[in-house]
Amino acid sequence: MLAKDIMTKEVVTVRPEQTVKEVAKILTDNKISGVPVVEDEKLIGIVSEGDLITRDKKLQFPNYVYFLDSVFYLDSLEKFEKDFKKMVGVEVKDIMTEDVITVSPDTEVEEIATILTEDGVNRVPVVEDGKLLGIVSRGDIVKCIGEGLLD
Repeated sequence: MLAKDIMTKEVVTVRPEQTVKEVAKILTDNKISGVPVVEDEKLIGIVSEGDLITRDKKLQFPNYVYFLDSVFYLDSLEKFEKDFKKMVGVEVKDIMTEDVITVSPDTEVEEIATILTEDGVNRVPVVEDGKLLGIVSRGDIVKCIGEGLLD
């Protein structure tokens, strides 16, 4: 069985200029935990509940050591900057995850299940030539198991 056989084709999407508040409402109203970000029909990112929750977490400043007039960061400065950007972001483009794991329509469901579990994601957009065709979530795979479509 392939991604194109089980994917949700009517995908709720958002635009990069929409507000964080709008996205939170879209997720809540549609009872979904994440949504692809699309611009000119091309997938450019994804926003999940995790991205929204990051805004409310306690900001952890990176630990550092001052030695010989130099500062050496013991923690990732890049992670701190990323978290800070999400915390103060107002628009989708400020908080979205840009490095999105995607699959093609012909990806085997077993491979998708492996991606979902090993990479710790809840959904993967189905993309062809950069264009969003659908999305496969953990729920889509569970539904197939329940219907006896996967052995």
